[in-house]
Amino acid sequence: MTDTSPILIWLRRDFRLQDHPMLHAACATGRAVIPVFILDEVVETFGAAPKWRLEQSIACFAKQLEALGARLILRRGTAQTVLLELAEEVGATDVWWTRAYDPDAVTRDTAVKAALTEAGYGAKSIQGAVMFEPWDVATQQGGFYKVYSAYWRCVKDRHVDAPLPAPTSWVAPPVWPASDDLADLELARAMNRGAAVLARYAQIGEEAAQARLDRFLDQAVATYKEDRDFPSLPATSGLSEHLAWGEISPRVIWHAGQRALAEGAAGAEHFLKELVWREFAYHLVFHTPHIVTDNWRPEWDRFAWSVEDDADVLRWKQGRTGVPFVDAAMRELYVTGIMHNRARMIVGSYLTKNMLKHWRIGQRWFEECLIDWDPAANAMGWQWVAGCGPDASPYFRVFNPETQAKKFDRDGAYIAEYLAEAGLVKSEAALAFFEACPRSWGLSPTALYPEPMLSLAEGRQRALAAYSQR
Repeated sequence: MTDTSPILIWLRRDFRLQDHPMLHAACATGRAVIPVFILDEVVETFGAAPKWRLEQSIACFAKQLEALGARLILRRGTAQTVLLELAEEVGATDVWWTRAYDPDAVTRDTAVKAALTEAGYGAKSIQGAVMFEPWDVATQQGGFYKVYSAYWRCVKDRHVDAPLPAPTSWVAPPVWPASDDLADLELARAMNRGAAVLARYAQIGEEAAQARLDRFLDQAVATYKEDRDFPSLPATSGLSEHLAWGEISPRVIWHAGQRALAEGAAGAEHFLKELVWREFAYHLVFHTPHIVTDNWRPEWDRFAWSVEDDADVLRWKQGRTGVPFVDAAMRELYVTGIMHNRARMIVGSYLTKNMLKHWRIGQRWFEECLIDWDPAANAMGWQWVAGCGPDASPYFRVFNPETQAKKFDRDGAYIAEYLAEAGLVKSEAALAFFEACPRSWGLSPTALYPEPMLSLAEGRQRALAAYSQR
């Protein structure tokens, strides 16, 4: 007998039509397909900016589905309960989702799969967030990779399937189930007045992602390796926010980068290496899930980082340390929801080394503020810069923000773009920080720029002394 029951596809971080293996497989069955998003126990823990960005992605994808004659069903509750109830309601026999790898998602998904299977449903997770499954990439000894360079050498010549086409039609169920309203989920509520500011900078959806990729390959990939560390230059792809929410697949980017490499684009290989750095983060978060919450290298457990989220940390969050490059980066984060990668290294080094604050403080703040927040990449990035993670920045490498600014922001364009107090020219982005930040901070662009809260030289020496005693 031919199964004509609907398939439930559970969407989490995969809001696209092209190269969507789960969606492609479901549509290929010829059965009715019912997409559902659940504001579940994991999504509830997301920070303010990620939740806001998620809402934008959901709204955009829902319109794409409507154009195909489909609907995105929205529900709220624990994933297990909602999926069991919805499957029974619509008469579905199968529930599918795109596989996740971070520990919170794995715990949720494992419980969901067990409950659905016990209840007699077909429950299946499908690859789609990564090019290389973590268990499919192994050392010659059969273990997992702990060093990025070795991981890159292992995967760089591997076959990557060509991207799948987007569906052109949709089999709808006889009756669509009821859906909650997106506004009622209140995903954007915690952003308060900052939401309007973020909306000026975020680019939402699959079409925007493809346009960004095309523009990068046309205009910037040739000089990517040389220019990518200069935060005032339009030298990077900007695809991180789209990858974070699955608005573009890594396979689409990989094949586009490979075409650029074959055509002689000088920076294409380095661009592909950055994409594989993301894969490496998922590889590690799967094999060593403690990377999200604890020092990846256990010998760092004895290190005397301060865990106090005190007044100095608040100044760091506010971009008021008195160190212009650090402060510009922290305000870029608050205004745009993004921070340039070079700047991420500098602010991370300043917090964990000059200030001797625990990397978890920075990790949590980024989790609150980044619209491209990804649990694996965020954890690995913070542990890298703190020195306690894989491929770590050595303990003796304390980034000096002043020399970094002279090297990568020679004309001061980046600093001027985000610091209203630092010069006579008040850029739109610099002023937007004061529009977005909490009123309780009591900040104003008319105030004087603060003096440095600590000496960079003294902070470096204190860090080196502390590291030598760990």
